[in-house]
Amino acid sequence: MNRVLAFAVVIIAAMSPLSVSAEAGLKSLFKREQSTLGAMPDHQLKSFLTASRGKVSKKGKAPAFSFTRDWLDAQPEPEGGDNWRCLAEALYFEARGETVKGQFAVAEVIMNRVRSGRYPDTLCGVIRQGTGKRYQCQFTYTCDGRAEVIREPAAFERVSKVARAVMDGYAGDLTDGATHYHTLSVKPRWARVYTQTAKIGEHIFYRQNYRTASSD
Repeated sequence: MNRVLAFAVVIIAAMSPLSVSAEAGLKSLFKREQSTLGAMPDHQLKSFLTASRGKVSKKGKAPAFSFTRDWLDAQPEPEGGDNWRCLAEALYFEARGETVKGQFAVAEVIMNRVRSGRYPDTLCGVIRQGTGKRYQCQFTYTCDGRAEVIREPAAFERVSKVARAVMDGYAGDLTDGATHYHTLSVKPRWARVYTQTAKIGEHIFYRQNYRTASSD
């Protein structure tokens, strides 16, 4: 924690005028911390930086993480590359009507597939697996023959923040390693074989007979 705080001091100081002696001291501190910070997992560093950009409350503190609309609304406008966009779109078409926690859980399943070694190793690859063969894809919205049009921009903004947060390492393990899910209204054949791990909102979650790789 002290190392992270030291890094924060360097960032804040870089944006303010410094005396010669203060600048020299900070440069020395940064050199000592650089190797340690370089070894920090990307998702932890990104989480710290993302949290620092969030809206600040009247008491001067960013809101603590929670599975609520208030927490999402307090997050900055998200941004990212193709994989972030793929995950945001998947959450929009698969889970925009879910609770915030349910949306995080669906995103976690997709992340678990990426980490498993049994599916494509990118978010876009996992989400688009089987696309092009009608009703033979992994995520139905990508192969149901209907145009993928985002008609609810406010809902898309929320799920895009969920996607960004999941990619930045928020939430943890909600589904106990799940790689599959279905809504309460259906009962696919594989649900009789796989291990049920959680029920969150309108979805039931399962894992195959292996655990996903650690996210560390």
